[in-house]
Amino acid sequence: MKKLKLVIPASLAVALAATTFGISATSARAQAKAAVVEEIIARVNNDVITLSDYQKADQQLREEIAHDCQGCPPAKVEEEYKAQQKDLLRGLVDQSLLVQRAKDMGISVETDVIKRLDEVRKQNGLNSLEELEKAVEGSGLAWEDYKTQIRNGLLTQEVMRKEVGSHINIGSEEVKKYYDEHQQEFNRPEQVALSEIFLSTEGKSPEEIESVQRKAEDLRNRVVKGDEFSEIAKRYSEGSTAKDGGDLGTFQRGQLSPQLEEVVFKMDKGQITDVIQTKTGFEVLKVENHFQAGLQPLDKVENEIMNKLYMQKMQPTMRDYLAQLREESYVMVKPGYNDSAAVVGASVIQEVQPTPDAPSKKKEKKKLPLPKVNGQ
Repeated sequence: MKKLKLVIPASLAVALAATTFGISATSARAQAKAAVVEEIIARVNNDVITLSDYQKADQQLREEIAHDCQGCPPAKVEEEYKAQQKDLLRGLVDQSLLVQRAKDMGISVETDVIKRLDEVRKQNGLNSLEELEKAVEGSGLAWEDYKTQIRNGLLTQEVMRKEVGSHINIGSEEVKKYYDEHQQEFNRPEQVALSEIFLSTEGKSPEEIESVQRKAEDLRNRVVKGDEFSEIAKRYSEGSTAKDGGDLGTFQRGQLSPQLEEVVFKMDKGQITDVIQTKTGFEVLKVENHFQAGLQPLDKVENEIMNKLYMQKMQPTMRDYLAQLREESYVMVKPGYNDSAAVVGASVIQEVQPTPDAPSKKKEKKKLPLPKVNGQ
């Protein structure tokens, strides 16, 4: 099945006083027998990041780089991996802080979790969430862990939108200044920006294909009558673009199939195609923009410039916000692991070795030793 590019969850609730750093156990006797349940590599307030969390995130990073850099030389893939891997633990700590912040703010995304799961179901051609659950578990990932990944990703996005994104303002003068100083970016060949609603016909009988076509016609009619194209795409499209509101990107002549190119390059911004049958299903396309060859006028690229400026401001503003969360939080990392955004002067927890029970006829319960901070 297709993978979602979501950060591996960093939260695993364990009571602080009931664990030693590096060993998670239920009693001193279990420690004496060196029964390690999970190695803990970082604490973020009352949550922990375990070695298995870190290893899963590392494996996901490798897979994503290999996917995004298909055909790249192995040296290039390894170079990109090393560049991103140094911030791996930072990302896990960041997400834990943001998920905790979402809980403090009372944010709930359970409805969105179900919607996202249903999007994944449709994109993989499955008939029910039960089938999706079986497919996820068949790939080796626990269903609850998979849902937690999605939930944490949505919580993180919502906190960043409310706490960071809502405070970023971009004025028209700023947009005009960027346009004037970067006109070479907007001198382009003819292009169309497209969105899609896609319904698959793969593996379907002739009768089922007719039903899919009727559904595609119905969805198109809903858009024509005023429904938002992107919302219909998110809810009903079965393509990989559904989660992005059907956004396909921008295309020059020669980059689309002749069947589609013949239609969309004759259309203006905002127009919608009839239902188009392809080898794999039925498409309804919307021309989000039609750029004529040459220097694009400002009104054609204004939204593009605003998005670019927004992203330029978002990254440093987000890091400032996360630094503030760290200052207000208890974040400790095991020696040997690098948190590239650690606050200067942050404490490091030293491992406490398990102490075996002293021989005695009458064995008494022993309290777990507390972690030592900065050697104290």
